[in-house]
Amino acid sequence: MSTTDAPKKPRETDDVPVPATLRKSLKNRHIQLIALGGAIGTGLFYGSSESIALAGPSILLAYLIGGFAIFMIVRALSEMSVEDPKAGAFSYYATRYWSKRAGFISGWNYWFNYILVSMVELAVVGSFVNYWFPAIPTWVSAAVFLVLITAANLLGVSKFGEFEFWFAIIKIVAVIAMIIGGLAVIIFALPTASGIKASFANWFTVGGGFFPNGLMGHTNNGWTGLLMALVVVMFSFGGTELIGITAGETEDPKTTIPRATNDIIWRILVFYIGALGVIMAVVPWNTIDGKSSPFVQIFDSVGIHAAAGILNFVCLTAVMSVYNSGLYANSRMLYSLAKQGNAPAYLGKLNSKGVPVAGVLTSAVITAIAVVVVFVWPEFAFNYLMSIATIAGIINWTMIMFTEMKFRKVVEAGGAPEDSDLAGKSGQEALDAIHFKLPFAKVTPWVVLVFLALVVVLMCFSASYRIAVIAGVIWLAILFVAYQITQAKK
Repeated sequence: MSTTDAPKKPRETDDVPVPATLRKSLKNRHIQLIALGGAIGTGLFYGSSESIALAGPSILLAYLIGGFAIFMIVRALSEMSVEDPKAGAFSYYATRYWSKRAGFISGWNYWFNYILVSMVELAVVGSFVNYWFPAIPTWVSAAVFLVLITAANLLGVSKFGEFEFWFAIIKIVAVIAMIIGGLAVIIFALPTASGIKASFANWFTVGGGFFPNGLMGHTNNGWTGLLMALVVVMFSFGGTELIGITAGETEDPKTTIPRATNDIIWRILVFYIGALGVIMAVVPWNTIDGKSSPFVQIFDSVGIHAAAGILNFVCLTAVMSVYNSGLYANSRMLYSLAKQGNAPAYLGKLNSKGVPVAGVLTSAVITAIAVVVVFVWPEFAFNYLMSIATIAGIINWTMIMFTEMKFRKVVEAGGAPEDSDLAGKSGQEALDAIHFKLPFAKVTPWVVLVFLALVVVLMCFSASYRIAVIAGVIWLAILFVAYQITQAKK
């Protein structure tokens, strides 16, 4: 154990010893699988139907473009995480290198975003359980999984890492099995339900070709095309920034974080582009209607009907994984906000296992209340609260890019962290010494910010997403006012 990890003498006011820092117990395999699992969720298993309907086979380009943007966002975050690995990641960095207000907005925005995401995941967990046990009320399933995952998070960060490791393994095996199964159908020319021979040529010959709806077009059902699909695609990448959150509890962030970050590209190529490419080669894209998962359709099309039950299990674990990750991220975010002075001090306390218990329990209780809202007013909850969750992701990514630019200015001025290899350096020497640099750092943040602005503009063309943009403006105003109120009381 290093000197920085050694526990301090317990404070008299605490019932248990309080470690000096969170425990650095996450191993390389944990980080790799947490990062990998973060890119695979119900959005891929079920939500991909919506994006395919909007763009047809050109959705593969949308995932490639959106994947490049999210890769650069995580690279920007990882640049800071490697040099200054702290709990709370972007909230801490926004406070340290930008302003206390920026840290407040970034942290609480991310916390609330994951509360809403967790709320929806727990609300739908009952539907997966009912597949096998229809008599169990959905609220019972939500309550049971909430208690189980909360208890797991209280056991320590290494246990969280183990849970996420195995959750990710299940999802990865499911996707790889689908890809291998689909390739077998194509290679051996197995008959399919559609009567159309499985082939990658179907991308260009079925339902109007590769760009059936062009870059952007309008139908009776609203706007469609490659650009509109970008909106759906970007939301499916939510959670990849979890790599940065884990930096403060990683054994060797200088090695592990860069490796996990760079692997994002091949993950996107294999698990999104590869999987959807195979699906559209076997199942004509214009027959993917969203009534069932494209992953089920590909097996149903060749007579393997057990796939629905298998995928139901995979989606159940995916939901548990999202809530597990969300609770972990939120508890560390509250811990970081408390240390910054942007949240009540009690949220900054750790138990003997290095777990911010107050942060875990507070997030769990708020999530439980949110789930009750879903069950009582489902239409209100999904139409309005989730609108804020979707735009919150855009706000989060935007602040990461601005914070990275601020970080570089501080480093250049000689203000790097004292325990960093950059300490004592300034100017170009300091910038050159950054261990894991964002590629083309003078230009990349602005390119990403322009892209995110384009996504927001495109959201305004859709009635459902337009609500999210309006909600986002209101939400930002609430955060600004909340910050001013909290500062006025000090």
